[in-house]
Amino acid sequence: MRSLLSRRSALAAAAAVAGLSLAGCGSGTTAGQASSAASTAVSKAASAASSAAAPDVKLVKAGSLTVCTHLAYAPFQYPDDSGKVVGFDVDMMDLVAKKLGVKQEIVDTPFEGIKSGEVTKTGKCDISAAAMSITDERKKAILFSDPYYSAQQGLLLPANSTVKSLADLKGKKLGAQSATTGLDYANAQKAANGYEVIEFQDLPSQQQALLTGQVDAAINDVPVWTDLVKKSPGKAIVGPQFDTGDNYGFGMKLENAALKKVVDEVLKQAKSDGSYATIYKKWIGTEPPK
Repeated sequence: MRSLLSRRSALAAAAAVAGLSLAGCGSGTTAGQASSAASTAVSKAASAASSAAAPDVKLVKAGSLTVCTHLAYAPFQYPDDSGKVVGFDVDMMDLVAKKLGVKQEIVDTPFEGIKSGEVTKTGKCDISAAAMSITDERKKAILFSDPYYSAQQGLLLPANSTVKSLADLKGKKLGAQSATTGLDYANAQKAANGYEVIEFQDLPSQQQALLTGQVDAAINDVPVWTDLVKKSPGKAIVGPQFDTGDNYGFGMKLENAALKKVVDEVLKQAKSDGSYATIYKKWIGTEPPK
């Protein structure tokens, strides 16, 4: 109730200021000036309403939820043909921004700084949304939201590959992306299966290495391989998958409990009202697991 009353008061104040500005047009104030004053008042009203809804949330940039991610990582975050960044994580962060009464602003940054928590610790971003798995080691430096996606690791293989397991890669090259749980898994299984791990800085270079024969297989989260196979039919297949217990979370500064509370509330509401299922089906292509 307090939030509703505050919102009404703020909007009423905006209307009053807008009215005064328009009234001033007859005494030398231009319509453009009046419109500008009205817009400023409405902006202030929206900001007041947002503050009333989440009074303890402090953003690094007024009017924006600044989100760090690492491009490209389709279908979670990547530039579309027009250059606009879209994806599963982008849509989820739009819900959080809407809850806060602000706009989402995306910052592309190396994944190493995201997984170390440096980007939020230093105030570069309010939150990280980068298909990032929650791990005990990462939790030492990052305050994670509740999990929002469960992922498996999988192999991307040439279309004519006969590989059925990691053991079939003995004496061959396995590509993995830097700073990921896929790389961790590949290294952990390397000695037992006799393959060489080749590390790549980002997903596009890892994908390209597989498609051009630089590596015999590549390991990463299954949805990114599914997306690639769909967009490049006949060039590659998704091979064996491994249940590593990966769960994605949005990452925040360790002290930012206020923002975590809002994010977790948004996740809970989205799963309750069906918007999460809509986003999941839009980007993953299936209904979310029950």
